[in-house]
Amino acid sequence: MPDPAPKAPLRPWIASYPPGCRWDAPLSVGTIGGLLDAAVARWAGRPALEYRGHQVSYAALGEAVDRLATGLMDLGVTPGLPVGLLLPNTPWHPVCFLALAKLGARVVHLSPLDARRVLHHKLTDSGARLVITTDLPGLLPAALEMLDSGVADRILLGEDAAWGGEAAAHAGEGDPRALPLSTLGDGLPVPDWPDVSPQDIALLQYTGGTTGLPKGAMLTHANLTSTVDIYRHWQDGGVLAEGEQRVMGVLPLFHIYALSSVLLRHLACGNEILLRPRFDAEAVLRDIGTRRVTIMPGVPTMWIALLKHPDAPRTDFSSLRACISGGAPLPFEVGAKVEALLGQRLHIGWGMTETSPAGTRVPVAATLRPGIIGVPLPGVDLRIVALDDPSRALPPGEPGEIAIRGPNVFAGYLNQPAQTAAAFRDGWFLTGDIGRMEPDGMFFLMDRRKNMIISGGFNVYPAAIEGAIYEHPDVNEVVVIGIPDAYRGQSAKAFVTLRPGTPEMTLEALKDFLRDRLGRHEMPAALELRAELPRSPAGKLLASALAAEELARGAPTQESPLP
Repeated sequence: MPDPAPKAPLRPWIASYPPGCRWDAPLSVGTIGGLLDAAVARWAGRPALEYRGHQVSYAALGEAVDRLATGLMDLGVTPGLPVGLLLPNTPWHPVCFLALAKLGARVVHLSPLDARRVLHHKLTDSGARLVITTDLPGLLPAALEMLDSGVADRILLGEDAAWGGEAAAHAGEGDPRALPLSTLGDGLPVPDWPDVSPQDIALLQYTGGTTGLPKGAMLTHANLTSTVDIYRHWQDGGVLAEGEQRVMGVLPLFHIYALSSVLLRHLACGNEILLRPRFDAEAVLRDIGTRRVTIMPGVPTMWIALLKHPDAPRTDFSSLRACISGGAPLPFEVGAKVEALLGQRLHIGWGMTETSPAGTRVPVAATLRPGIIGVPLPGVDLRIVALDDPSRALPPGEPGEIAIRGPNVFAGYLNQPAQTAAAFRDGWFLTGDIGRMEPDGMFFLMDRRKNMIISGGFNVYPAAIEGAIYEHPDVNEVVVIGIPDAYRGQSAKAFVTLRPGTPEMTLEALKDFLRDRLGRHEMPAALELRAELPRSPAGKLLASALAAEELARGAPTQESPLP
């Protein structure tokens, strides 16, 4: 008898790993307080943060964290207590986050761009009654409103002047209900820190919910510290020496991408983070050219803004050693233009809030193709499962739902036992993303399951349509959603912003352009030109906001049947 055919490897992506990079590398799991203490001990004299020209060394950061943690402990902050952080990118964010983590408290991230209804929901759902904010414009009044509304009991205020800013003179200044952080911990003896376990919840990171209100993803110390080690073990295209990198810190730290991939990862590595309160394309280009940034993490909207800025062609990008795009899919054509501008490969991958957000990375040696998200990162398993039976793994080439497991995967949704149970099957987290795996273990993202359009019985993926529209030279940004269609059930509608100075675009002209790029079932049935498209606080384009607008309109299209 002939020998039976050899079985496919359990993890075929290992063969596609970069040289010297191991999928089974041992991952260190600990606590965030332990991560900080190790960094301070190793890198004490190195700059940890630079903010408004003011450098904060690792030693000074450690001292500030311990002082604040001591003061918070004196105020009654105990392990497991939820505390809201309403903070933009200032040094108060890492100091407060790390101090609360050291005490075993649960950080509840509040976005400064959240609507009042969402802020109230996050506080009420998490049980956070203490909120920490700063005196930058608009933040303190929003925090005081939480007191007035009864959703918070106490406000602590970080003064921006402590980090080189000017003394604030904003609404709410001097309000006795806002206790300055600078008064906490002074003169108090450093206590014995509480025992904190890697399995304790460190962060309640709210993410989109089907009801319109976000769900609190419970991320443990183990989730976050393992993610840091996962990133450290992924070495591709050359090893970046620890303690020598200068990292652009313009992504919002209240978002999981920046928290894990920028703050925690690079503090653990002894690198310097250039902390910036907000994204400004001109300022970022100036930082790259003059401050000699070596690592630049961004989101697609940032890369698009840099690409079209008039200063970009004159900027010296030679200091950059690693440029990363995450947070949302980067259209293939846009990525190619960004790489041409930078003169190097853009590192892209995939992840989610629920995965802390480690997931995949595209190896530098891989051939770039539309939709590619790469191979699972060290210690992370991915598979494709059937949409109608998540227990059934699909073979290479077949599209289905991406499922993931690993030490970085969250503990569940706060106060949502039914949704938590529905999100897992056989120990795998069901991501809601539709993709496929090729025989070599390379994964491709097709779209979000909830975004998939079923048009005339065909599965249509908005991401594929967006990628084709981005090839049009006049298009600046695009979002495609499904809208009701009396004939097909659903059809695609494109929302487009055009580049300045370009002529108006008609639906027929767009269809002519797309005729060789899309199938008939994928062709947009409607086009709406906008001056701008809605974004999340982290800069992602929000298809959900446009879908909600269409739902409110409630007017199905009546296009004639396809010939």
